[in-house]
Amino acid sequence: QPAPPPAAPRDVVLDVAPALSARAAAMGTGTSGAVLPERLRLPVCFLGVFACYFYYGILQESITRGRYGEGAKQEKFRYALTLVFIQCVINAAFAKLLIHFFDAVKADRTRSWLYAACSLSYLGAMVSSNSALQFVSYPTQVLGKSCKPIPVMLLGVTLLRKKYPPAKYLCVLLIVAGVALFLYKPKKGAGSDDHVFGYGELLLLLSLTLDGLTGVSQDHMRAHYQTGSNHMMLNVNLWSTLFLGAGILFTGELWEFLSFTERYPSIIYNILLFGLTSALGQSFIFMTVVYFGPLTCSIITTTRKFFTILASVILFANPISTMQWVGTILVFLGLGLDAKFGKGVKKTSH
Repeated sequence: QPAPPPAAPRDVVLDVAPALSARAAAMGTGTSGAVLPERLRLPVCFLGVFACYFYYGILQESITRGRYGEGAKQEKFRYALTLVFIQCVINAAFAKLLIHFFDAVKADRTRSWLYAACSLSYLGAMVSSNSALQFVSYPTQVLGKSCKPIPVMLLGVTLLRKKYPPAKYLCVLLIVAGVALFLYKPKKGAGSDDHVFGYGELLLLLSLTLDGLTGVSQDHMRAHYQTGSNHMMLNVNLWSTLFLGAGILFTGELWEFLSFTERYPSIIYNILLFGLTSALGQSFIFMTVVYFGPLTCSIITTTRKFFTILASVILFANPISTMQWVGTILVFLGLGLDAKFGKGVKKTSH
């Protein structure tokens, strides 16, 4: 029986996506599914994904964009490497538990160097996505990370010689138009240096490109080694923990982070919750793909992202203009149509 097709673009934010993508989740074998009554499956999956990643988004914004301290001595959280390191440790521990209880029989034959290579692009995407929040608002980051079909299509056309149906191109065109409207800033005057593409947008672009490369390597592992999602999650996060551990020790960021947590101990609770909601969210995405397929998963995660933007506007006072709302709706319309009609793909005769 052929392996299930790749699922919808991953929800992690990051897509920090999360840790690994729903595409990776689609590779998994049977898990806790059998114990959940059929009539409860959709509500549980929907509420699980929605609640975990909704709270994840709020925690991410409060951690990375919050102000710590009082008066002139206010500080910002600038420890993106350490934040992702903690997230990877929690993800790896969670994956180990899943393997122990549900996947212990299946042997993993995937080569270690493939996991290591995948973890580099995975890490780069998460770190650059988190770092972007130092320069752009959370709605911009969520919308930017929702544009994964663009690099996936570009990489597919240029590297893999794939042909896509016309509907796919229309969906990507809608997404590009929506992002352009969202990022467009009318000139305020001759002396204005307010430019559309700054550090934050460049970091998001880098994150999207690395997401595309991560997807390509995941597909390769699935095709050649039938890698399961839990083993993928465990090993990629273990390699990421190794690389990041060396990085935060070498740069000295670990000691700066520990000093920061001594001054503001309340952040430790938020960071641990942040990692737990990410890991739990991944398990609900996996359940959704197994029970209902990539389309339902994509619709749920896309809906979640739209409401995350709405919550960010309300809770964190991130102002959005009418033109930006139009752009946001265009992006999510493109994502919805892509989930419904844009999945067909065929390789060329090359």
